Amino acid sequence: MIHVVMPHGRSGPSTRVRVFEWLDRIGAPAVVSGYLSHRNSSPSYVARHPVAVLAAERRLRAMAARRPQRLLLHREASPLSRGELERRLLSSAELGVYDFDDALHWDWGAGGLLRRLALKGPKVFLAVRHADRVIAGSPVLAEWASQHNEDVRLIPSCVSPAAYREKTDYRLGVPPRLGWIGSAHNERYIELIAPALREVHRRTGARLTLISTPQPRLGELESFIDRVPWSEEAQHTYLAQFDLGIAPLADDPHTRGKCGYKLLQCAAAGVPVVGSPVGVNRDILSRLGMPAPEDDEWVDSILELLQRSAEARAALGRHARAVVQREFSYDAWLPRWKQAVGIADSQNPD
Repeated sequence: MIHVVMPHGRSGPSTRVRVFEWLDRIGAPAVVSGYLSHRNSSPSYVARHPVAVLAAERRLRAMAARRPQRLLLHREASPLSRGELERRLLSSAELGVYDFDDALHWDWGAGGLLRRLALKGPKVFLAVRHADRVIAGSPVLAEWASQHNEDVRLIPSCVSPAAYREKTDYRLGVPPRLGWIGSAHNERYIELIAPALREVHRRTGARLTLISTPQPRLGELESFIDRVPWSEEAQHTYLAQFDLGIAPLADDPHTRGKCGYKLLQCAAAGVPVVGSPVGVNRDILSRLGMPAPEDDEWVDSILELLQRSAEARAALGRHARAVVQREFSYDAWLPRWKQAVGIADSQNPD
């Protein structure tokens, strides 16, 4: 038995990728606590559900009092905690494992007064320091965690290539189809390459599909944007329609801790992708054989891929999918994840 604590339910992107996809594969019993079991735990959402919040806080403290044999804490236990609840949960277990996939240690409440009341930075520091073991989603996160914990395991945010429709037709669409997938909050990174996208559109007529929110958010770029509302089905089936994926990022402490998930999703579908060489992205792009343009190179990188033959793009897509299956899939990492959370070959009940 393993007890799992996380801030969101299955609809939360991070909890789905870092927790539920693993639990679906281990075939072992688990007690799962997803705070409000919603896709987010923003201050406004928490404020609107006081009864559910009170129940969640009581449930977490009762779990700590039971002293579980194995406990996996992903990101945070409670958005209201300042770290003491996370410390208590991890310290109470015989094996307390902390998992994180974002540079939460650099989160000091940017975005408003309510977020500053329960800072994530100090909370993550306490969790890493008091965990028996830490699972980090990227080398940057693992390096930081290793300064505060002697047992840090690097396990990337994985994908399942079999779940994605594989691209089979690499002839360019008319017009060519660029694509991006992600949350509405992260659409701001698309604006970083807005001049390059406008220039590619001017030269080729290319349109940009966003698997994200259906609500327009990007000003003048919306004139050549098509929006597909995000869903699990959409992310698994629609990527194969892209001629080329894009994954721009700013270069700052927060983005350097990201896990390159957009790149891996495109590659899982066999779609060529261009991404910013920030943090782990640089290594992933190199392994996939994809371009990693600096700020002034986006136009040339996109056009170069679009101008390749269909056969050349097909070879690139097939190579990328094979790399993901071999190096970034759940199947490839499952034995190491099971060992990291203390359930490998264990027959002892909790």
